[in-house]
Amino acid sequence: MSSVRRRTVLGAAAAASALAGLPTAASAAPTTPSANKPLALPGGGDLGPNVIVFDPSTGGIQARLDQIFAQQETAQFGTGRYQLLFKPGTYSGLNAQLGFYTSISGLGLSPDDTTINGDITVDAGWFNGNATQNFWRSAENLALVPVSGTNRWAVAQAAPFRRMHVRGSLNLSPNGYGWASGGYIADSRIDGQVQPYSQQQWYTRDSAIGSWLNGVWNMVFSGVQGAPAQGFPNPVYTTLATTPVSREKPFLYLNGTEYRVFLPEKRTNASGVTWGNGTPRGTSLSLSQFYVAKPGVTAATLNQALTQGLHLLLTPGIYHLDQPIQVNRANTVVLGLGYATLVPDNGVTALKTADVDGVRLAGFLIDAGTINSNTLLEVGPSGTTTDHSANPTTVQDVFVRIGGAGAGKATTSMVINNRHTIIDHTWLWRADHGTGIGWDTNRADYGLVVNGADVLATGLFVEHFNKYDVQWNGERGRTIFFQNEKAYDAPNQAAIQNGSIKGYAAYKVGDNVTVHEGWGLGSYCYYNVAPTIVQHNGFAAPNRSGVKFHDLLVVSLGGQGQYERVINETGSPTSGTSTIPSTVVSYP
Repeated sequence: MSSVRRRTVLGAAAAASALAGLPTAASAAPTTPSANKPLALPGGGDLGPNVIVFDPSTGGIQARLDQIFAQQETAQFGTGRYQLLFKPGTYSGLNAQLGFYTSISGLGLSPDDTTINGDITVDAGWFNGNATQNFWRSAENLALVPVSGTNRWAVAQAAPFRRMHVRGSLNLSPNGYGWASGGYIADSRIDGQVQPYSQQQWYTRDSAIGSWLNGVWNMVFSGVQGAPAQGFPNPVYTTLATTPVSREKPFLYLNGTEYRVFLPEKRTNASGVTWGNGTPRGTSLSLSQFYVAKPGVTAATLNQALTQGLHLLLTPGIYHLDQPIQVNRANTVVLGLGYATLVPDNGVTALKTADVDGVRLAGFLIDAGTINSNTLLEVGPSGTTTDHSANPTTVQDVFVRIGGAGAGKATTSMVINNRHTIIDHTWLWRADHGTGIGWDTNRADYGLVVNGADVLATGLFVEHFNKYDVQWNGERGRTIFFQNEKAYDAPNQAAIQNGSIKGYAAYKVGDNVTVHEGWGLGSYCYYNVAPTIVQHNGFAAPNRSGVKFHDLLVVSLGGQGQYERVINETGSPTSGTSTIPSTVVSYP
């Protein structure tokens, strides 16, 4: 999200034995190539040193959890990556505090197969009670019985809470109710109350909750049983009864002693969790059908595995790529554990897919390299029009970072060309803090560009790009929840000038688009380098009946820059330093 200076304006607004039980199949390291062609790569194998597996009989679990947290608590731009896996059973007396690049998951087919009598905690003591930089951590496929009755999950962007069962309540704010700016929940059941308190915006999808306490600016729900009624702008709830299309993220689980990856089936007009009535619906793949990748492997080897017909499981760590990972086969799965991170070198694209059905990309981070990449992720080739409605590609918990861990550049972060693609939770971030940052140092003009038709985004977070954060050219696109901040570091008004228009909209629908719809979209400005900058609007779209928006807002954070309008020429300007949203309930 942002720098410490920006935070000050927000207060008023609201074990060695741990690897026991892993398969002992042959290592997934590449075999020596012959003179003529490479030998076949093996599937399966061990999951590497940064995947820590516990079972209820494991000793020293809390000490191991504490050790990893101590290493990762403040390592916002560090190189450590960890996946914590809990075998089915019951665990008691644990408090798993999660730091950066740490994922915790159960290994059952249902969350209720793995119960922790204790807590999975995200708090912000490391940052003086400010949770707005609690990025890159996740919880998945576990049941929790919180010690106090309420579990604390005070996160910001890129911190999904998926397929969880909280047998109690869930507090989304840090201790002391400090600033918070998240977040995302999907396929989860919270028996008690969800308590956002200071969370400025949040998206919850296909879940069930006991109740919801409050909202600051932008609380969006689709397919959530127990969600509050539609009320935007007061109260700040955008509520859709169902989610038009959804397909849950693939996940690793144990079938006896065999590791498998479950692939949930697509749902249409869904509500509630997928796992509430016994075995979830879908198919599964043996780990032997995956190339289990370890940091240090080359892109050529990853592509060889894909060419052989294997899927990819990216174990935790950092992978440097000198050529794109090329996914050409329908129904290929690329699944990352523990925020496995792809770094494209020499200006290449990190990953490209072909115009095929059913690719599943999930659970990894792309970190831009020092030489500018034209794109970082491309779904489908330019110009494709193939119908993928029966079996779409899904992009889930795939995150992009440009700068922060060092200077990085990319003209466009993510390009979606294939029709019917589902983007289900992404954070595309041109860094505003860390190292290697500056208006031209980590230059990145566009966050998301959608050229394909019939694309759906559920949980879209895109921030700080030099030009359009989102440019949507495809027909019949839909977005449910959008969170944005414009780039803080524009040096002056001229630097953001878009022809005769003051600034580039956060979300721009192409001039030729005839049908588009969005629900619950927000854009904020904080031009702290040049506070006199004026941004004409947060949203720009053709003014025609088929292009519809519901529940829009723009906010000037503490008066550091202003918006003249919300969408096109509609909506009141922001003014002063009050950090009060300007809203539009319906457009046109």
